[in-house]
Amino acid sequence: MIVVVGAAGTPEYATQFAAWAKLWEQACTKSNATFIAIGLDEPGAASSDLARIQQILTDQSKETAAALWLVLIGHGTFDGRTAKFNLRGPDLSASDLAGWLKPLHRPIVVIDTASSSAPFLKELSAPGRVIITATKSGFEQNVTRFGQYFAEAIIDPKADLDKDGQTSLLEAFLSASHAVAQFYAGAGRLATEHALLDDNGDGLGTPAEWFRGIRPAQRARDGASLDGHRAHQLHLLNSPTEAAIPPEVRARRDQLELQVMELRDSRAKDSDEEYFSKLEPLLREIAQIYKQMDASSLSTESK
Repeated sequence: MIVVVGAAGTPEYATQFAAWAKLWEQACTKSNATFIAIGLDEPGAASSDLARIQQILTDQSKETAAALWLVLIGHGTFDGRTAKFNLRGPDLSASDLAGWLKPLHRPIVVIDTASSSAPFLKELSAPGRVIITATKSGFEQNVTRFGQYFAEAIIDPKADLDKDGQTSLLEAFLSASHAVAQFYAGAGRLATEHALLDDNGDGLGTPAEWFRGIRPAQRARDGASLDGHRAHQLHLLNSPTEAAIPPEVRARRDQLELQVMELRDSRAKDSDEEYFSKLEPLLREIAQIYKQMDASSLSTESK
């Protein structure tokens, strides 16, 4: 977990951003995740925050089943062509970050909670990644509140919509989006931020209101595939049952479940016979994985 706190601009925002970063640190402590913070210390002359981000990403494992999470907390800008996340010193552009992430062939989560963050979604979107932005456009330039609500929701049991004992990335996104909408409605103000989630690599993104519970209920007019399935497989704090699954086994299980979801989403294209002939082997392999896990658990308990 890499949390980057950008240039605050005012003492008020500095206090807010530090508090949100603290929530992420507390969540990492509970989940035993490694926590790396940038932007909370006193600025040094030796290295800019931008250079530190680049170096930390360069040092990460290039190929592993473990997910790398990057959270950006602060302000953003967009001039109609280039989106940037404001740092102390040189700013971070979407193209900079895309280049630094390109060598990493592993699950990646980027949560950009800044204003004008939407262009980061299109720039960073790729298979195997979940990209979340606080805005649906680079021109939503007002200060956002999404970051606070997301940090509060990421391991909150109340955000566990399907009651499986863990809060997924999707559930945190939906909970935070709902809290943002409630804030603006309660204040009698026009909402100036609308979060998006992309986890299918198409760079389009899906807003929270397109979901019914944890299931996407709408799709783009051009028939683009649905977002949300992959994000619901990722958790910062796993339930005891999920934590007992070895990473490589979980990765295979997740891959199979994604294939099942995609098959169900496109069922209208196949006859019943074709659909079930494709579905059965996937379900059999998933069942075999859980059967092996149950056998392993019983063996451990007997010892």
